[in-house]
Amino acid sequence: MLKIKRIYEAPAADDGQRIFVDRLWARGISKEKAVLTEWTKEIAPTTELRKWFGHDANEFSEFEAKYIAELNANPETPAFVADIKQRLADGDVTLLFGAKDEAHNNAVVLRAYLKERLTN
Repeated sequence: MLKIKRIYEAPAADDGQRIFVDRLWARGISKEKAVLTEWTKEIAPTTELRKWFGHDANEFSEFEAKYIAELNANPETPAFVADIKQRLADGDVTLLFGAKDEAHNNAVVLRAYLKERLTN
């Protein structure tokens, strides 16, 4: 199962592999406390897109389209999709994010992007 979760939430046994998918480290949490499997910052939105979005829910649809365009153009994306596919074959994967808004963030877009590619 592919899940998303705020990095500030306590790790759970059913998280499986925990992959942080933000470009910047989350404030106020140590890497040890986060219990990460991996930090994949190269798959996160670019700094320019992240700053433009500013976590404004009104801009989420446009952010989603721009982030998907970035993912499609990112040379790291095919390897990341293949890696997630392999990890899911071994068990659950949780994509971790730092944003306060749990409905409007890059992990929401990335999970939908991955699900679409993993079922095709």
